Amino acid sequence: MAMTAHLDSLKSKHADLDAKIADEERRPHPDEATIHALKKLKLRIKDELANLERVH
Repeated sequence: MAMTAHLDSLKSKHADLDAKIADEERRPHPDEATIHALKKLKLRIKDELANLERVH
């Protein structure tokens, strides 16, 4: 049960980061450093999700 909650939490964080990236990209002068950092974090979460789903 705890694993399912953790996976759901990671999926939610991944979706939130996707929305933040989209919001930043829509700004008149998007901050590329912010976008890069958000994408890097999103990729880490995606990798963690893939690892957890592969194990379970």
